[in-house]
Amino acid sequence: MLRTNLSTRPFYNERAVHVGIAIAALVVLALTAFTVTRIVQLSRQNTELSARVSRDLGEAERLTREAAAIRRTINQDELKIVAAAAREANELIDQRTFSWTAFFNYIEATLPPDVMLLAVRPTVKTEETRITMTVLSRRTEDIDEFIEKLEATGAFENVLPAQADPTDDGLQRAILESVYTGPGAEPAADPADPEVATPDSPKPQAPGPAGGKR
Repeated sequence: MLRTNLSTRPFYNERAVHVGIAIAALVVLALTAFTVTRIVQLSRQNTELSARVSRDLGEAERLTREAAAIRRTINQDELKIVAAAAREANELIDQRTFSWTAFFNYIEATLPPDVMLLAVRPTVKTEETRITMTVLSRRTEDIDEFIEKLEATGAFENVLPAQADPTDDGLQRAILESVYTGPGAEPAADPADPEVATPDSPKPQAPGPAGGKR
């Protein structure tokens, strides 16, 4: 029996080939559609992000200009003083060695009626607390009395007037410096002066404008 193939071309399953090509074409179309969709989405997102970046840059430039304008209006010397005071206050908070309540109890117990406390600045260095106080009074004798009463409490040592000068209103302004050792002892009233107030009954403070009004 003759078993040779006399056809001029081999037999192919053309339907399967066509189906495969169609499936491949569908896959390519799906991938193309997905890619185009992603490109459109990313392009839209890029546009939105670019607009947002532009807005943020504009806002940052505006804030920078405003900050520069504010800095120009700030007194640099005063800013340095405030910054130094803030650092000192933070040191006091961190070390937990200064009690404002106890300190003002001493002030209330010793401040004469005609002396006004204008400012207080504590400084802690090498485990020593130093106090700088600015006070205002009608007479130098009132400030001397305040110094004596502060030292009598035992919570203030070496209370000295670092600076004293008259004001335009005819009052006396002094800067007092001292070493603060409180709140070890309670404020003590001077037995010879029944007018000294206790922490529970604070006295009126400070002179008002010249002329005796408060």
